[in-house]
Amino acid sequence: MIEIKNLTKKYVDFPAVNNLNLSIQKGEIFGFIGPNGAGKTTTIKMISGILLPTSGTVMIAGISMKDHPEKAKSKIGFIPDRPYLYEKLTGMEFLKFVADLYGVDSDIFSKKAEQHLKMFSLLDWADELIESYSHGMKQRLIMAAALLHDPEVIIVDEPMVGLDPVAIIMVKDLFRNLAKQGVTIFMSTHTLKIAEDICDRIGIIHKGHLIATGTTEDLQREAQISDADLEQVFLNLTMD
Repeated sequence: MIEIKNLTKKYVDFPAVNNLNLSIQKGEIFGFIGPNGAGKTTTIKMISGILLPTSGTVMIAGISMKDHPEKAKSKIGFIPDRPYLYEKLTGMEFLKFVADLYGVDSDIFSKKAEQHLKMFSLLDWADELIESYSHGMKQRLIMAAALLHDPEVIIVDEPMVGLDPVAIIMVKDLFRNLAKQGVTIFMSTHTLKIAEDICDRIGIIHKGHLIATGTTEDLQREAQISDADLEQVFLNLTMD
């Protein structure tokens, strides 16, 4: 569902991401972890079509991001780490704006918007200006918007930032249910416990290089420490 080949991004001579290769299957939850400055956000921006790579290719559902960017992006629901929103719109107006961008049929928009606002506990705030929302509410609104067009791939950067414990449990369950329905989820996070809890596989990026990929058990073997949690595995693999 996501195919990344020889993906590289250089800033002058500095390779922020260097020759990244990944294949992520339909219905897989893939965790992407690494230290600050490792290249996580740069990778996410290239996969989602926000940033052009220096070289390499990204395929989304068999569609080239380089050759057919609009078609590839139509398959993606993107959830950034910071909810940049039009704060003079109401929550419902923002959802309508996003739905129009993705060509969601107006006949089904109202039902889908109400369904998603209810899912994220925002229905009572649908007609309030976004500027009155808390950070966590804005993050939940971004998630609701990302699901409106029934994407085949969800790309999410730090999904739990600003969410309370109840919302975190809800989002984890949501991702699991979406994966069961065949949605592919690429998730970058610093919260290693969340990655360990819900991801089928995890990739570790360090200094622009993908240094390990696999299940938690695979990574334990790579780090040569059995029965360790992901935090200790991560520390062992990223220590210089």
